Amino acid sequence: MVLDNDHIKKLEKTFGYIFKNTNLLKKSLTHSSYANEMHINKALNNERLEFLGDAVLELITSEYVYNQNPELPEGDLTKLRASIVCEQALAYCSRELAISPYILLGKGEDITGGRERDSILSDTLEAIIGAIFLDGGFANAKEFIINNIFKNIDNKELFFDSKTILQEYVQAEFKSEIEYRLIAEEGPDHDKVFIITALVNNKEVGRGKGKTKKAAEQEAAHEAFSKYQKNNR
Repeated sequence: MVLDNDHIKKLEKTFGYIFKNTNLLKKSLTHSSYANEMHINKALNNERLEFLGDAVLELITSEYVYNQNPELPEGDLTKLRASIVCEQALAYCSRELAISPYILLGKGEDITGGRERDSILSDTLEAIIGAIFLDGGFANAKEFIINNIFKNIDNKELFFDSKTILQEYVQAEFKSEIEYRLIAEEGPDHDKVFIITALVNNKEVGRGKGKTKKAAEQEAAHEAFSKYQKNNR
């Protein structure tokens, strides 16, 4: 795939940010596998931008959780920040922004499902943050993060920490442990989907599907806790 002006305009509209230097946007979307395959200088893939974007995101998220939670001690603030900037959370946000089709990947990486891999999606989002920071400064990077990562944050926190939340609820209510059981695998090896059920006292309380077992467990836990919440209203 070649990123043309139409692609760039679509992404800028989605991001709510217009690049002065569109080469930074292109660089943020260039995975190392593509750079290697095209014999491009390693400095032109998105890894350095990812490094920078990770630091910018951590600072802005630290400020956000600090201001939003004036009573929380340092340890709880650290856990909350980690849940917001974890790989799965950033991959989720990346999917909401529909970044995947625009990532420049090597053919091998693309064929084996790299375009939907959480690690690649989250790394690319961090690289985009780094690109916006270099192109437009801290304020624009902060605005992008607030609008696209902190948006609907309560629901995202529930989803990304569903296993912990469900475990605490089940222990308090039923004095039980949760068992996650793999019940099926679908698709070819390079694009496998796992289906996992969450069990309490050997009874299914939720079911999830994901590209990784961890993602499927989180979805199962989210479904289970949502059901408990609905039943208690």
